[in-house]
Amino acid sequence: MRARTRELHDEAENTGFVADLIAGRARRYGYALYLRNLLPTYEAMERGLDSHRADTQFAGIANPLLRRAHRIVADLRAIGGGGWEQSLPILPEAEHYARRAALAGLGDGAALLAHAYVRYMGDLNGGRILRRLAINSLGLEPGALAFFDYPEIPDTRAFATTYRMALDQAGLGLSDPVAVVEEAAEAFRDNIALSRAVASAAGKSGAGG
Repeated sequence: MRARTRELHDEAENTGFVADLIAGRARRYGYALYLRNLLPTYEAMERGLDSHRADTQFAGIANPLLRRAHRIVADLRAIGGGGWEQSLPILPEAEHYARRAALAGLGDGAALLAHAYVRYMGDLNGGRILRRLAINSLGLEPGALAFFDYPEIPDTRAFATTYRMALDQAGLGLSDPVAVVEEAAEAFRDNIALSRAVASAAGKSGAGG
């Protein structure tokens, strides 16, 4: 998956809202909108992973320590207050991405490996940088950065290595590994489309802060 998605990974870092955040152009509203629109995908993916936890193939993949959905909700409450669900719209690109993640959980759930790779490995490897940017560029306080925190994982670098090994091990038992690799590519494309849509919507909103 890493080789197949390398170019898409680079594109994701240089496109849309993520590119704005890295360049210091992002604002709090855009960040909140980004989290709001990632939430449905995490919810769908994590429901799928939970439904397959009894399968030995997912023993090292459906790790509750990695769950991000409840942490995103905590950050949205901290940034957007009690009315975040009404003030932050769900974009069509987010709905599309979430549907793909939900479909990945059907059947044997093999496609979930691709989504876990794209989302969780990205969080573990890139979270430290994005957390620093969120503090420096957006002025966010620690109480609004739960998305990046792993209080029960003392060494995220080591954990990421272990998690990659678990993904590799799970991949050995796949009946159609090519399909899972292509699912990872599609997940990256959905992520890129979402990032672009958030940047566009945030720019049009005129919301400051």
